[in-house]
Amino acid sequence: MNFGVPVAEERLVRLLTPDPAIRTVVTADVYGQGAADELVGRALREGVCADVRIVAAVGHDFYSGSRAGAKGFPRFTDPALRRPDQYGSYLRMATERVLERLGVDRVDVLLLHNPDRTGYTSEVVWGELARLRDEGLCSALGVAPGPANGFTLDLISCFERFGDLVEWAMIILNPLEPWPGQLCLAAARAHGVRLIARVVDHGGLFWGDVRPGHPFPERDHRTFRPAGWVEAGLERIERMRPIAERHGLTPIQLAVSWVLAQEPVACAVPTLIQEPGPDARPIEEKRAELAATPLPVRLSATEVAEIARIGDNRNCMPLKGASPDHEGPARADSWPLEPSDREVARRWGIDPERDLAFAA
Repeated sequence: MNFGVPVAEERLVRLLTPDPAIRTVVTADVYGQGAADELVGRALREGVCADVRIVAAVGHDFYSGSRAGAKGFPRFTDPALRRPDQYGSYLRMATERVLERLGVDRVDVLLLHNPDRTGYTSEVVWGELARLRDEGLCSALGVAPGPANGFTLDLISCFERFGDLVEWAMIILNPLEPWPGQLCLAAARAHGVRLIARVVDHGGLFWGDVRPGHPFPERDHRTFRPAGWVEAGLERIERMRPIAERHGLTPIQLAVSWVLAQEPVACAVPTLIQEPGPDARPIEEKRAELAATPLPVRLSATEVAEIARIGDNRNCMPLKGASPDHEGPARADSWPLEPSDREVARRWGIDPERDLAFAA
């Protein structure tokens, strides 16, 4: 995924192997064009944990689509690839391939990965996903917006349209990025959607081995972040440290505790990054620290609010999906606000120009 330095395959399999402390594994078929699924499959076969939860994701067509550089593979709903009456056959094929690579008959959650506007709104898409669930290929369905931050109104609209089908959703949420993820919490609660929080480590800062002047490897995805993000983030983490010390938590454990303290977040997924250099922490050590996070969560509502205040990042970047900042025709990951989007915003007390716009 171009974070940190490459990790040997055997080492990665050991890292992914479920155990009683960490028994949930998350994979997506587009990562390595199926290679990530295969590695997770190996980890599942080598594990000794009987009670495992598997979260899988489909949505990018790397089978018949062509990669567009850094933009990745097209969504399967791209009209250049297929018509709506062909969505079902693609989703079935992609899901069956995932199960084959994992070596299982079903997954616990099947996520629609990084959908375009069609994916959020199409009754055909969600009807076909429901068919796969009803036939036992998965136990529950969900949606994983991305890859960048945003999609707030699209996600809420998806809850409203398909709330009887969408049981899970994945969002970016951590103490240094409470915005815009927190804007969708109320809607998720109202529709009974449980949330998976990703990027909980905020690009590795909460692990403690990314310092000012950090030598990010060439093509590391974090080089796209704005200048000074490391220094600014570390300064805010220091301001959160007294809360962590009060509860005997490390910074990453504080971040995990903070996201899990917010209903309906039910799963926290930080990124385990092997950083370069002789002083970098081994990823195995990071995994052990994550597994040792005390549960249930100890933070009070006051502390959760204080951490969000310290990490406040409102309006710090242009958001993807339906956005007041979008100009021009719709793209696969960005589109203009429609009147229906503004209606969704109104119902949930969101002012798009105030709450979703980039303050340049």
